Amino acid sequence: QVQLVESGGGLVQPGDSLRLSCAASGRTIRSYTMGWFRQAPGKEREFVAAITLTKSAYYTNSVKGRFTISRDNAKNTVYLQMNSLKPEDAAVYNCAAGGRLGVKPNDYDYWGQGTQVTVSS
Repeated sequence: QVQLVESGGGLVQPGDSLRLSCAASGRTIRSYTMGWFRQAPGKEREFVAAITLTKSAYYTNSVKGRFTISRDNAKNTVYLQMNSLKPEDAAVYNCAAGGRLGVKPNDYDYWGQGTQVTVSS
């Protein structure tokens, strides 16, 4: 079992930056592909980014060039650096751990509770 706890969310203005963290416990994340998803009110959960065991990164088109996913296996933590935030980025962001790379929630086995990101002027 892997327990995941996100942090770093908050209220920011358009154009600002945030860095989300996802701290894992219970097991090392070295064996898992790690992903970030988000869900806005009234919308389905959507894939944001993922990073593989070999640190290859993948992004949904809407965040490419603005978001960066990274992992620090020694700290058992995954990060999502979010720059140039837009109102449409507002959502609850969840991190997830899974045994394979995927863009669907079902591709991941373990989930955190989420952290709220609000982008508003």
